[in-house]
Amino acid sequence: MTDNVRITVFFRHDQSKNLAQIDDILFAQGFWSSFPPAGVTIVSWQVLMGIGQVLTLEMPPEKVREVNVMIESKAWGAFRTEFYPTYDFMSVLEKKRAMAATWKPQEETGKK
Repeated sequence: MTDNVRITVFFRHDQSKNLAQIDDILFAQGFWSSFPPAGVTIVSWQVLMGIGQVLTLEMPPEKVREVNVMIESKAWGAFRTEFYPTYDFMSVLEKKRAMAATWKPQEETGKK
């Protein structure tokens, strides 16, 4: 068990800017040279074509503010951002799949 938290960050593309303009902002603000902050792990970074980029970050809770401030100072202007608390569902999925073989609707088992 880890004490880390996960946050999913949406970098929504601003379609009034092209890729060169977005890169100019990110490079000028030092985003590429400083993100993520020390102690923060990038779990995944995906591009959703037509929408933007989605990052899942893992960090100790005390790093959340630092990540937020870094994104505010180094990514704003290039993207609109959204943040969501996140957790890994894979262990739950495995349990649900194991239960699926013997599952019966509650009406059949008498449970409500």
